[in-house]
Amino acid sequence: MVKKCFNFLKRIVISGFLLYGYNLITAPLNIMIPINLITMSSLTILGFPALFAFILIHIIVF
Repeated sequence: MVKKCFNFLKRIVISGFLLYGYNLITAPLNIMIPINLITMSSLTILGFPALFAFILIHIIVF
């Protein structure tokens, strides 16, 4: 049980760093994805492909 909680917390932290790093890289292009509960939870659950989905949604909508 402790191992599952640790893995889940690790995925949350990695998701936060992933979003923050992406926002740092794309800040000059103004293609930033907000770091909020929805984006963090979807990145935690779905992983890296969710970031591509958010990028596509951002490019298509805006």
